[in-house]
Amino acid sequence: MPRTAAPPALVSPLTRVADSDRRRTSASVILRSVLEHGPVARSTIARLTGLSPASVTDHCARLARAGLLREADAPRRSNGVGRPHVPVDLDDSRFVVGGVHVAASFTTVSLLDLRGRVVARRRSGHRGLEPSTVLARAGDGLAALLDETPGRRPLALGVAAGGWVDRDSGTVVEHPLLGWRDVPVREAMSARTGLPVHVDGHARALVNAERLFGRARGSRSVLHLFVGNLVDAAFATHDEVHHGPRSQAGSIAHLPLPGGTRRCDCGRTGCLQAELGERTLCRRAREAGVGDGVDPMHVVAAADAGHPVAARLLRERARMVGRAAGLLLDVLNPERVVVTEVGVLFREDCLAALREEVGAQRAAAVSPSSFPDSVAAVAGGAVALDVLYRDPLTLSADAVPLPT
Repeated sequence: MPRTAAPPALVSPLTRVADSDRRRTSASVILRSVLEHGPVARSTIARLTGLSPASVTDHCARLARAGLLREADAPRRSNGVGRPHVPVDLDDSRFVVGGVHVAASFTTVSLLDLRGRVVARRRSGHRGLEPSTVLARAGDGLAALLDETPGRRPLALGVAAGGWVDRDSGTVVEHPLLGWRDVPVREAMSARTGLPVHVDGHARALVNAERLFGRARGSRSVLHLFVGNLVDAAFATHDEVHHGPRSQAGSIAHLPLPGGTRRCDCGRTGCLQAELGERTLCRRAREAGVGDGVDPMHVVAAADAGHPVAARLLRERARMVGRAAGLLLDVLNPERVVVTEVGVLFREDCLAALREEVGAQRAAAVSPSSFPDSVAAVAGGAVALDVLYRDPLTLSADAVPLPT
């Protein structure tokens, strides 16, 4: 009886997926270690990460071929003796990520290097609020920045906006001040730029920027409270930002503020956004005779010039922000709290008022944004950089390093 050939050995697809996930995770851990400690020897990376020296060497080679790492200029010897260690560092000279931040009255486009530093930026006021118009101008602005920054190759584009932003679908589900609903931002910007596009809410984008490049790096849990025209929050724990179903986490605009008296558009009284929004600050400033504009930085400038009413308005707002931060602290108990609000960013008396309202025991945990002069420019790029540092080999797979 003829013998039947043995069937080919089956290989579980789960094994391949697990191996792929392991490589992706290891590459991410190594790139983050170099970001935090570089220039750093491979042996030190192995000690810091718990990976084997062989695995570290292999992944460093992969990351170098992708153009993300380079060998530092001068080798180092341990205690001055033995074979010199050639440290590795980020190669921040080749690639950039693009950033788009869509605010209520203007859009900021930017280029960031791998360390989260702003390489170039431009801001333009809206000429109409139609999504197609705003996004087309953003794409044109990004193209102009790239033309003005020769020798840098874009890896990806990050887009940040306020309101309800669904990261998974790349959609702005609802932005009340822009009047946007179900806008397919990722689809539109990908078609316009040809880049991989990632979209997220600006509070989550900024909490990612803080844990990667800011004062909150290394913190086990971080709360970011954003107080602009919109008021929202983001919470990260164990290096993961909480999104919730359809990325609705952080929608705090209509939480009640104790002592609030202002009527909100939703019909209730004392909502955080009605009490703390920049439009409310500017309205109060106009009513008090502090200018006649709608830019909150004009109130800050008046306070800096010695206008006592402007300074008082900013301190009062900072105290209310502190009250809101206290509510979130009670619920989430984070290790670090980062606040983005114009008075807190630029005036020590406002920061002091905020911390006083939070309470002495928790005041030290509260700090202003690490990016006071570049919040909008950093936010968009941070969306893309978060993806890069989570999965560096996949994001850079299609990018060919520029010749040296």
